[in-house]
Amino acid sequence: MKKFITLVTVVILLLMWRTDTFAQYSEDAVFPVKGFCINAPSPQGVDRFVKFIGDELAPRGVNTLFLLGDYNYKFESYPQLADSNALSKRDVKKIVAACKKYNIRIIPQINLIGHQSWAGNLGNLLTKFPEFDETPHIEMPENYKWPNDDFLYCKSYCPLHPDVHKVLFAVIDEICDAYEADAFHGGMDEIFYLGDDKCPRCKGIDKAVLFADEVRLVRDHLAKKNRELWIWGDRLIDGKTTGIGFWEASYNYTWRAIDMIPKDVVICDWHYERPDQTPVYFAMKGFRVVTCPWRTPPRAVMQAEDMARWKKYATPEMKPKYYGMVLTTWMGNGGFIDGFYGNLSDDAKGAVHPRNSAYTPWDTFRDMYKRMDELEKTK
Repeated sequence: MKKFITLVTVVILLLMWRTDTFAQYSEDAVFPVKGFCINAPSPQGVDRFVKFIGDELAPRGVNTLFLLGDYNYKFESYPQLADSNALSKRDVKKIVAACKKYNIRIIPQINLIGHQSWAGNLGNLLTKFPEFDETPHIEMPENYKWPNDDFLYCKSYCPLHPDVHKVLFAVIDEICDAYEADAFHGGMDEIFYLGDDKCPRCKGIDKAVLFADEVRLVRDHLAKKNRELWIWGDRLIDGKTTGIGFWEASYNYTWRAIDMIPKDVVICDWHYERPDQTPVYFAMKGFRVVTCPWRTPPRAVMQAEDMARWKKYATPEMKPKYYGMVLTTWMGNGGFIDGFYGNLSDDAKGAVHPRNSAYTPWDTFRDMYKRMDELEKTK
């Protein structure tokens, strides 16, 4: 009987250990985070994506999956926000089961503040809750062009609207629960509309304070359920001083928020054409940082080499800040898999990188992970 009780106790402890360490990364690894970022699939593409996880992500040692979902889920809290062809809970659990099988941490994403529209179309949040719009006086054009007189890239919600977080926190909690996630990606990139002069709530307020307060509010909400916040890093870089520009960095002074947000927020630092050295900046500010390439294989290889070098020569205090790499895809889930297996038309491949059709996210994925593996073996 004692042996039986002891055996049961051991099993329980092992299960507890498995749960508690599921999201932990090896600090001894050159790349603690080995990530992959892609749009969540359509319901029709779930089984194919699950197979891709087992066939391609797991063998490469991918341990972190950013799923860009926004409203691609049948929410129960706010069903009106769900896409017309959204994932069901059953669909999501298939992805969860596959990721558990291969020890891959899922981090779901919903864009916060910015990216509330695309081209000439409003996103689900502002369509269903137009009162949340930071710039209601700027109308969506029939024929969207960039640049334009309104400097309209994507709409933003007003972070000071009294009802916006009731909605956002409900869907954030629900999507994290569905994916059984202990972290959430809030986006927060490429925000051009913030603290607008015509907003009755935001006008005149320091844009860095507005940004930092939103980051802290979301971070604190997630922390109540022991969840982490991950965000893109571009709004925390001074675009003018660095010369990096207003896409991959900030011209509207949000960069000063870097000294106002909690240090346990994980920064996803994306640069696609140049291997900018900004991860060092984030690490020295006290943040864990992952480098995020896209569709240029040579740059991604250089960025992997940079990350390995920084970690190798860092002080013990700095080593944990160099957190790893995440390959971004920025295309449909099925389209990426088609491209990966050579099933895209020449026109479709050309659209992925109009300036250089030889550069693709799937080739970058292959080359980056090949180089990461080499660097891990020779550390």
